Amino acid sequence: MTDEIELTPDLLLQGYRAGVFPMSETRDSDDVFWVDPKFRGVLPLDGFHISRSLRKRLIKAEYRISFNTCFQDVVRGCADRDETWINDTIFDLYAGLFDQGDAACCEVWRDQTLVGGVYGVTIGGAFFGESMFSTATDASKVALAYLTDRLRLGGFTLFDTQFITDHLASLGGIEIKRAAYHALLRDALKVNATFPADAAIPAAQDLIQRNTQTS
Repeated sequence: MTDEIELTPDLLLQGYRAGVFPMSETRDSDDVFWVDPKFRGVLPLDGFHISRSLRKRLIKAEYRISFNTCFQDVVRGCADRDETWINDTIFDLYAGLFDQGDAACCEVWRDQTLVGGVYGVTIGGAFFGESMFSTATDASKVALAYLTDRLRLGGFTLFDTQFITDHLASLGGIEIKRAAYHALLRDALKVNATFPADAAIPAAQDLIQRNTQTS
């Protein structure tokens, strides 16, 4: 438990470097604890799977993509569900990480409405995906497609998803043992990657072509 230690954004970064991440039982819980799963979920950046249906969704271009324009709204979207581990403490900590340049997000819009997104922590060449949400069909998948493309562009080598769900597995996510994850993490922390939030948003066809070349 961490209730006897004051959690700060910098302490969270130390935890991520050590291979653990924070969670809370519920949004109303005051406690935050560290998690180091026996099996870890990762999304290989050279193995993102764009299915036929997702390809059609991307080409349809019904959504607009942006990065780092409304980080707190993305976190609120992720927490807006019946059960969530994002309590007030965690919300404030990640907002602090973003303010100091150690967190990033991808946003998906339909017209002027935020309908999906994903956010996480950036250290070296590692992106620690925290949570995602979707209120429109495939919006979170679209967010992950553009996010992985952006991570490759910035030189990242590790996309940590913490756990594996059917949703992530359908996109190429895999589960690896703790020791294998820690080895990948050690290598990724040595990489000097940059999250290029201001880079131009690629057209869907360009994103799909780049993904095909790397997968």
